[in-house]
This record gives sequence, C-alpha cells and structure tokens, in this order.
Amino acid sequence: MLSRWKRFVYLLRCSYYVSEVEAKPQLQQYRSAFVFGSWIRRLPKPQTVFSDRTRRTLHTSSPSMVKLLSVEELFARRSLQEHLKKMEMEYGDCLWAVSSSGPEEQCSEDQLRTKRTKVSLLAPLVQSIRELDAKQKEIAETEILLKDEDPALRELAELERENCVQDIRDLRQKILELLIPEEEADLSDLVLEVTAGVGGQEAMLFTAEMFDMYQGFAQHHGWSFDVLEHMTSDIGGLRHASASISGSQSYKKMKFEAGVHRVQRVPKTEKQGRMHTSTMTVAVLPQPTEISFTINPKDLRIDTKRASGAGGQHVNTTDSAVRIVHLPTGVVAECQQERSQLKNREKAMKALRAKLYGMKLEEETSKRSNQRKIQIGTKGRSEKIRTYNFAQDRITDHRIGMTVHDIKSFLLGEDLLDEMNSSLQEFSDQETLMELLEESSQEVS
Repeated sequence: MLSRWKRFVYLLRCSYYVSEVEAKPQLQQYRSAFVFGSWIRRLPKPQTVFSDRTRRTLHTSSPSMVKLLSVEELFARRSLQEHLKKMEMEYGDCLWAVSSSGPEEQCSEDQLRTKRTKVSLLAPLVQSIRELDAKQKEIAETEILLKDEDPALRELAELERENCVQDIRDLRQKILELLIPEEEADLSDLVLEVTAGVGGQEAMLFTAEMFDMYQGFAQHHGWSFDVLEHMTSDIGGLRHASASISGSQSYKKMKFEAGVHRVQRVPKTEKQGRMHTSTMTVAVLPQPTEISFTINPKDLRIDTKRASGAGGQHVNTTDSAVRIVHLPTGVVAECQQERSQLKNREKAMKALRAKLYGMKLEEETSKRSNQRKIQIGTKGRSEKIRTYNFAQDRITDHRIGMTVHDIKSFLLGEDLLDEMNSSLQEFSDQETLMELLEESSQEVS
C-alpha cells in the first residue's frame, strides 16, 4: 500500500494524463488534506517523451472536442442498426420492382432506371450486411463449443472464434465505408493556390515553404505538379503561386488543406530574436472535366501582355502572358510560366475552370447545409485551420485538435502530412455518417 503522501503525489502527476472528470474528485480530497503549497509548486511536471521518428505522439489538444468513435461504438448505436435495416428493405423493394413482370406492377421507364441504379448501388452494402449477420450467428455457435469438455474441440473453437472476430471487424469497417457517399469532386484533379497573408516578408517566406511542401506531397504520391503562377518576393519568398495537380485521389487527399495556415517563429529578418506570428492562405479547387462543366466562350475576355520577371530577351519581346476574365462573375485567371502564348492560355483556362467550378460547388453545398456541425468546418479561407509553432516543434490542426511534432519532417510533405490528412478524413467521414443517421431517423419519425 502507498502512503497517503505518495498516493497524493502519484495522483497529482497522473492528473496531467487522465481526464479532468476522473482526476478532479480524487485530487480535491488530497488537496484538502495537505497544505504544503510550496511543495506542490516544486513538483516537476511530467515531460512528453518522444520515441524514434517512425512512431509519433498524437493527441487532441482540446478536451471539448468530439471523440472519434470506434467501429464497435458506432455499431452499438441503435440509429445505425435501424438505418442498415432500412437499406435492406429499400434494396428488397427496388429489386422486386425491377424483376416483377406483372403488368399492374409496371413502372415508367424513368422509375425503373432509378430503381436499377439503386439496386446496383445498394448491392455491395446489403451483401456485406448479410455476411456480417452470418458471421455473428457463427460466432454465437462457436461460443457454445468453447464450453465443451473436450480440450481439442475447445482449442479448435477458440481458433475459429478469433477468425470470426477478425472477419466481423473487417465487415463492419467495410459497411461503414459503403455507407458514406462518395463526393463527385473527390474524383477530380485540382488547382492549388497559395497566397501570403499577414506578416510581410516573413509571410511570403512561409508561403514559399508551404508551396514546396505541397510539391513534395504531390511527388510523394506520384502526382503531376504543374506550376501555373509563381510571383516571388525580393528575398526569395512567394506573394502568390498556383499549380495544377493531377493524380489518383489528389483532390480527396488535399481538400482539407484549404484555409488559413499560421506560423509562429523567429523570422530570418528579425534582428532582436522576437517571435512573430504570420499567416498564409491555401485554396484547393477541384478541377472539373469538360463533360461536367462547360464555359460559354462569349463570356470570356482574353488579354495578352508581355511577361514580367526573369526570362531574358524573350520577356521583353513576346506577348506570351495570358489573362482571362469571366465577365459574368469577374473571376480572373492568369498564366505567364510558358514561352508559348497557346500553352499559357491553356493553363489559364484550366485555372479559371477550377475557380468557377469551386464557386458552383460552394453554392450547392450552402443550399444543402448552412454550417457543418463538428470539426472539419467549411474549409473556407477565413478559418485558421492549422498552426506551425517552430519554438515547440509542433503542428496543431485546430479542427480536430490533433498535434504532431517534428516540423522539419512535416514540411517535406511526406508521411506526417499524410497522417494528418488521413485523420481529417476519418473525422469528416464520421461527421458525414452521423448526419446521415440523423436524417434517416428524422425520416422514420
């Protein structure tokens, strides 16, 4: 048994790790029994220990953040079970309608087409639900065999039970993934825009680092990264830059980067060693296909001019820079990266299409929902989504309260940035699922 004082010290140190709800009642009990305030002040705070760089500490910085529920917790919810039953019934009704040959049951061609589409969409989900039901019955039968007197039979039953548990876990995960609808824009390529914000030259230097990070992220995933605009500052920073990124799931993995990024560090331009706070903004615009989005050529004004910046005699003698204005909206896109006016026009048009398509998607999203309720937010430029604190060597995403350490590795745009975006995707998927279940419950009631 620990002495009363040792128990007090142990609880005090643990209070940094356990939740306030659990620790507070016990701490109050011992604080009332001890009045050694100076002793308490001298107690060392436990330090976070970081292991090798292949394993990193992740935690939520705000205790008020909504917890990311496990698969088991989600399946324990009555609303999810009711929604799965509803999907099975809907699948059965649609399947019966398209396979029925009775004249009195005939639907119009449009209705039949809709039901066939619904059947094809729901078939993988319903099949997984039925497989899950079969596995749950199988594990119930295995539990009975575990009580058998024969040791060999019990050993086989235990092995079978472990296999069933793993199959059930995999099927549940698959069902959750099938429940979350795929966004049309997730299949798109994208146009990335970075712009220096508050902080002068330091903001521009940070913008250049961020642009390099995203170029590294594209390279890490094997995507193409085609620079459209690149406006540099006097000391090597970036005022504004944009790039076209193409590759598998590029928009899906990049979309949560949109917003205001904040950096806290001592700038290279600072002579007195003071910490500065600067910002830059990121815009991630899905790149539509020609089929999904068209622009009327009559709505465009295309201007050409001589490119500015480095480039030698060619810059001063050729009108290669292209500026396109979409007259109905006033949206502008420019490009002067290539020597060919035709290529610059093609790239500027790509950027313009992405901007207009982004505006269209934003309008449609606002019609469906005025405000996202949990962490992910609207991904708008006005939100401060992430802080890069160089003094503490940490990056904190404020939407989900997630913190990772090792800024140098993070800015390479490789595994750590991938980790962060995967976590954001998990929270977004769960948010979408909870909204889906809520809508389903309201329809039933």
